Amino acid sequence: MKWEKILRITEKFPIIDTENLYAGIADPNPIEVQISRWKKAGKIIQLKKGIYILAEPYRKIEINELFIAAILKRPSYISLEKALEYHDLIPEAVAVYTSVTPKRAGKFVVSEIGIFGYRHIKESLFWGYKSSTVNNQTAFIASPEKALLDFFYLNKVKVSLEYLEELRLQNLEKIDAKRLIEYAQKFNKFKMLQVAVVINEYIDLYIKGEKML
Repeated sequence: MKWEKILRITEKFPIIDTENLYAGIADPNPIEVQISRWKKAGKIIQLKKGIYILAEPYRKIEINELFIAAILKRPSYISLEKALEYHDLIPEAVAVYTSVTPKRAGKFVVSEIGIFGYRHIKESLFWGYKSSTVNNQTAFIASPEKALLDFFYLNKVKVSLEYLEELRLQNLEKIDAKRLIEYAQKFNKFKMLQVAVVINEYIDLYIKGEKML
């Protein structure tokens, strides 16, 4: 398969999935050899086995890193600090695209794209996220409430008003207090309900102007 044909095939798609290239072909070895050569030549970038993207000079579609996070490990959704950044709940940009998954934890370092980390969470806690599609690239991101609860649950951090202030949380009017409590109850852990109560107390103080970040 010639490089020009690959460009034509992939110009409307953000990734190259070799399974699609091999479909209907009795012997995929020649294509595998070409894929290896293009990778060495820097024309394509490997995300993981069988999944590639075009190198920047050849792309016609802008890559959505949140979509890449969803592709690298399925199922998963962006949460913790990266989701807090996405919802503009913290002022800092977060370098690592952290997701949660019921599968094994792991990390992918993808040249030119970024670092993608995955935290394990129980299947029973894999909820509280929504989809977002940009340029036909669908990503999955935790709601503001679930991102906060995932943060305290997975990091095993003791919640306090002082700690919440250290996080420099902002735009807290985006947090639905009732939903936060409902989500915390679904964890079936008293400490998570405590987390939600303290966060709601902090939000009340923040909105009243008694806690200015």
